[in-house]
Amino acid sequence: MNTSATLPPAAPHVVAAAVDGLTSRLRKKLDAAVDQYAALDRVADGTDVVVTCGEDAVVTLSPGPSGVIAEEGQARCSCLLAPRCLHRAALLTACPLADPADTLPLDVETDTSPSPSGQPDTPSTDGRPAQPATEPGRRPDTDQAGAEPAPGPGAGQAGGDSGSGPRSGQAGAASGSGSGEAVVPAAPGAAQVAAAAGLWRAAAAVLSAGVPGAGAVPQAELLRAAHTARLAGLPRAEAATLRVVRGLRAARARYDSHRLADLVSALRELLLTVGRLAASDPDPALVGTVRRGYRPNGGLKVYGVFREPVISSTGYGGVVTHLLTEDGRWFSVADVKPGGPARARGAATATVAIGAAMMSHAQLARGGLLIAGATVSPDGRLGAGKGVRATPVAGLAWTDGPLGALFARPLSEAVGARLSAGAWSEEESAEQVREPVGCDLVIVGAAGDHVLARHLPPTAPPQPAEAEGTAEAGGVAEPAESRGAVEAAGVAEVGRAAEATQAEEAAGAAVGGEGPVVRLVPANRHPDLAYVENLRRLASRPGLRVRVVARVEPGRAATLVPLAVGPVAGEEATLRLPPEWQGRADLGYDRLQGSHLPPADACPPPADASPSPGRDAYAEVDPLDGAPLWRVRRLVELAVSGGRRAVAESARGGDARGQAASLRRAGFRTAADLAVALADEADRRERDVFGRLAEAEPDGYARAWLAAATHLAATERALVRTSWQATP
Repeated sequence: MNTSATLPPAAPHVVAAAVDGLTSRLRKKLDAAVDQYAALDRVADGTDVVVTCGEDAVVTLSPGPSGVIAEEGQARCSCLLAPRCLHRAALLTACPLADPADTLPLDVETDTSPSPSGQPDTPSTDGRPAQPATEPGRRPDTDQAGAEPAPGPGAGQAGGDSGSGPRSGQAGAASGSGSGEAVVPAAPGAAQVAAAAGLWRAAAAVLSAGVPGAGAVPQAELLRAAHTARLAGLPRAEAATLRVVRGLRAARARYDSHRLADLVSALRELLLTVGRLAASDPDPALVGTVRRGYRPNGGLKVYGVFREPVISSTGYGGVVTHLLTEDGRWFSVADVKPGGPARARGAATATVAIGAAMMSHAQLARGGLLIAGATVSPDGRLGAGKGVRATPVAGLAWTDGPLGALFARPLSEAVGARLSAGAWSEEESAEQVREPVGCDLVIVGAAGDHVLARHLPPTAPPQPAEAEGTAEAGGVAEPAESRGAVEAAGVAEVGRAAEATQAEEAAGAAVGGEGPVVRLVPANRHPDLAYVENLRRLASRPGLRVRVVARVEPGRAATLVPLAVGPVAGEEATLRLPPEWQGRADLGYDRLQGSHLPPADACPPPADASPSPGRDAYAEVDPLDGAPLWRVRRLVELAVSGGRRAVAESARGGDARGQAASLRRAGFRTAADLAVALADEADRRERDVFGRLAEAEPDGYARAWLAAATHLAATERALVRTSWQATP
């Protein structure tokens, strides 16, 4: 028997039902019981997990074939109060939350492995329920929202239930029919409106209580409302709720991986999503789908670009090899399973499980595949079904074909396309941002734990920019739907366009004409991976020219996450990689040595070189850190971390008024008005029938917070976009 067994995942509705079965007296003890019983020894008896909570209380967790506790009868306790006992409810609450897809019968090939980011308790790690996508190579989870919820099911006309539909940017446009009439999407049904309104109330209560007050019972209310949303056919709202609950658990447990900004984004997105649904918004993209099914894609010819190790705090490890087609579409082959860092190292040279190709991931990253009968998931993962046949083909250098075109596009245009999604939707942003970009850089030097580099213009003729990327790359005002989202949340006039223009002008004046200074940060700081060491090696050679494949960091100005590097053709001051590396180095696996760098005298010193190049060079082009929006961000995050009372105390001390004055002087008038409105709403009190003071309903407070958080996200995204623009 294993005495260190892990708790199996539990379905959200099972956890909610266990907490609902407790008496009010036991509910008060639940949070303490969760900490107490979760620390007890767990014994694995076959597939069962047994926990002894007391002399007469033994809890047995018996997960089903999928490894998930999907039914209430799979969690049993031997005490007299069972099944309405504290032991059973506490252990179920301590279990990880299962994804909805894990509780469904598997009738199609599905992908349940974590995605390359490996971040815990986020959509990219725990195998979240997938959302629809319209093209391979893009992540499917595109939650978008924004409206004040209706009071109940009667708000708005109840139309037919919306099915899964296209992405939000496409769903809102009316499409022509054969008769020339516009097709108007059906509004959510009455059951969906009611379910969304219930989720709004539960989320607003959690926001009002803050992390300290969002214990097991408020979380169970969220999970119960999420299950109702699932039954009503709203999988996207359910997925957003699970992200909030996971974030609350991480915050209360003080996990090292927890980031308050992630929890703020998840809660903002949940309120926007269910707010629009409860207001009978007809956008079918708000509904979503449950499963990432692999679909036939015919024949494909793909070329390897780089490998990316995956190490998740949830115990997963492996590798993802990223591929590019001849027409520039991104695909990937994943080998991620339980195993942690050891498996991530071993999977780097494991055999690719596609057909009978008999290639390792290391070979595929520098080679290619000709695939017949390919199956592709909506986020671009290549399947390995029985009918898939693959033949190895020669790879391409980073200067040839579609790989060369990746580096020929101007960086500002490529980044603009990645950052064109609505900033108020974390998942829509993640979907576009995760697509890598390519560029040539000259290393400036080290600055703390990151590397500074200057962008070099492409040497090849640039490819025609996409219409969407070109429009957004210029740092223009936010899309009209973002303003509508905030106005629907209770704000009559946002004024985001003026502030975005102001941010663009300020950043454009600060950036030099030879290209923006770019900050390079490691993709993963795990000591078993080579990211940090390789970046340190690159920073030791100022003036080095490198070709980089990276992802854009959407929350930081002019920041890239490099994943692979190679030499710049025709340059003397560039990398000198071994022939077997075939002109590229995967920064997570391949370790750069001193012999791979040119001599120091061969690298001309960059123009930014100075006794303190890191601080001085980057400070000039960071409009986000220089803007006073940190005052709004602190208030928005305080509302989540401390709850309504913390914001009210800040308002009583006059802090909010002083911060608003600073914002107005800087030109951020709308941000100042929203911050004051949030502080006033937090401090608003009502009186009961006996004249006693009582806190107001959380609905108005949630609307005020949502407006401030949405405006903050949109304005910060505008500032980040402008940081990538260099003046001629």
